[in-house]
Amino acid sequence: MIEIPSDLNPDLVPLAFLLGTWEGAGVSDFPGADKCNFGQSVTFSHDGRDFLEYTSHSWVLDNEGNKVRPLESESGYWRIDKDRKVEVVMVRDQGIVEIWYGELADQKPQIDLATDAVARTAASGPYSGGKRLYGYVKSDLMWVGEKATPEVPLRPYMSAHLKKVVTPEEVADMARNLGDLPDDGIAFFR
Repeated sequence: MIEIPSDLNPDLVPLAFLLGTWEGAGVSDFPGADKCNFGQSVTFSHDGRDFLEYTSHSWVLDNEGNKVRPLESESGYWRIDKDRKVEVVMVRDQGIVEIWYGELADQKPQIDLATDAVARTAASGPYSGGKRLYGYVKSDLMWVGEKATPEVPLRPYMSAHLKKVVTPEEVADMARNLGDLPDDGIAFFR
């Protein structure tokens, strides 16, 4: 269920499905890098202004699902205009700054993005641009990323399936909103 916080900037209502912390796993596979499974935590938050703040941390997982080492971290800001055009400014830990443009699909919570500008530090690896698709599917957040370098044409390189994390405060709110339940706890199941 998508909830719209009362203090959310009205311009951001179309992006409300992104809000919260999402965690899950995915696969990374790109020429020149080790193919791996990864875990990921993504947070979209707001402070009342006209953008969502975005952070993502991912880590390599071993065959048992244990954290091995950090994989990628990125942060940025997401905006949307009245025509459902989305813009994202993102900074990655590899020394890359990107500007992404795209749009929110009509009648469904799906965002297609493509890089418009890329700046790299001398320490970053080769990278010339990318595309991303984010979708809210059956209460989960899924995404797939494509990447290009001067040597490798645009191709999928990462994807993940994330579930929304419920905080203790949200659990308490849900419990308060359940109404009157039987006192013995057993009658509820009869």
